[in-house]
Amino acid sequence: MLRKLSWVGALAVLGLVACEAGKTGGTGGSSTSTSGSGGSGAATTGTAGSGNSDGGLFETGPSGAGGSVVNCNSGPDDDADADGFTPNTGDCNDCDKNVNPGAVEVIDMGGGGSGGGPGEPVDEDCDNLIDDADTDLQGCDVNLAVDGSAMDGAKAIDICKTAVGATGWGVLEAKWVLADGTPGPANPNFDLGHGILSGFGPNVNVQKGQRMLGVSSGAARQPNDPGYQDVGGFSKGYSCTHPIGFPKESPSCGVAVTGSCYDSTGLEILVRAPTNANGFSFNFNFFTYEWPGYVCSTFNDFFTALLMPFPQGQNDGNITFDNFQNPVSVNNAFVEVCGCFNGPPCQAGGKTFDCNLGTTGLVGTGFGADTAFSDHGSTSWLLTQAPIEPGAVFTLRFVTYDSGDGVLDSTTLVDNFQWIAEPGTQIGTTPIPDPK
Repeated sequence: MLRKLSWVGALAVLGLVACEAGKTGGTGGSSTSTSGSGGSGAATTGTAGSGNSDGGLFETGPSGAGGSVVNCNSGPDDDADADGFTPNTGDCNDCDKNVNPGAVEVIDMGGGGSGGGPGEPVDEDCDNLIDDADTDLQGCDVNLAVDGSAMDGAKAIDICKTAVGATGWGVLEAKWVLADGTPGPANPNFDLGHGILSGFGPNVNVQKGQRMLGVSSGAARQPNDPGYQDVGGFSKGYSCTHPIGFPKESPSCGVAVTGSCYDSTGLEILVRAPTNANGFSFNFNFFTYEWPGYVCSTFNDFFTALLMPFPQGQNDGNITFDNFQNPVSVNNAFVEVCGCFNGPPCQAGGKTFDCNLGTTGLVGTGFGADTAFSDHGSTSWLLTQAPIEPGAVFTLRFVTYDSGDGVLDSTTLVDNFQWIAEPGTQIGTTPIPDPK
């Protein structure tokens, strides 16, 4: 069955077994997916295993060997599929570990049934609602206030569910924080650094729903929003501590040394993953006034997306970097929305920026020549993904902050959080070729 997890852009393959006699196994196969564009992108590949046409997750690749069929006789207190749920605790299919009250609903995308038609819809989260009828699939970011709460910030990035009980998936806690995760100061300028936005200028759109999160070392506001401050000269007046593992110097910048942390603002969320999710992804767009004048300098503003516990093999939680291992900062190779006199290409800090996406995405944001007298820089929309264990509790922190001083500001937009069903998700960040 060809399907999609609710809030999931990635397709999935798991080796699942049919639960009832008489159902035929589906097809498996291998699949390779490559994302990214241009020289600054990164590629990831995944291999799909054998599947089953009635399982909670689905395959992405060409068909191959089918799955096996077994009889499954489960008593009311048995946990035959070892998913942590029994029929008495709400498991409506004790033969499929991806179907239980801790799962996220899967949308039937069609193509998995006989002749390539739609497959049989399944109630993965056992709430008697299937696919679009499931209230968990409905958006939750309508009419959120620009100065909303941290839980509203989680809704703005499209994590709509609050975790209930010891096994329910969703947000357990949300809070506005500094770069290192400590609470923000009692300072109204700190509160201006987080915003729930309906757009960012006329050309940068919300990627899902009606709102997106902004986190800024200045004011996370559009120029026409109440509370907007000029990103070319708004120092909020407080210092901060770099997160663990930062500052990270950009390998392409030689001996440049990043300065101290200033004016950070972030959203930190504690989340329990669904039992049928193996990873997550989100979209972000980083804008910085420090480009081009302070590339490869001490004024190296950062956007950090930090995952805790740290990903396997890492000494910190950073999951956003370009294919040159530059963190997302003034220096990163993803800056493609930019312009200069007699360019592009543009020279900045001894580096060449092709600026392939022009300057349209800067108009009306405070970072473009229409308001700032010259064009500054943005990455356009990027997608970051990372693995998690099904059902695991993890922390994710999105932060933007100044380095060296607090004068020239950077702002990051975050949106379209999705669960990934496919096992083997690798950490990576890639450009989105055709964002909304």
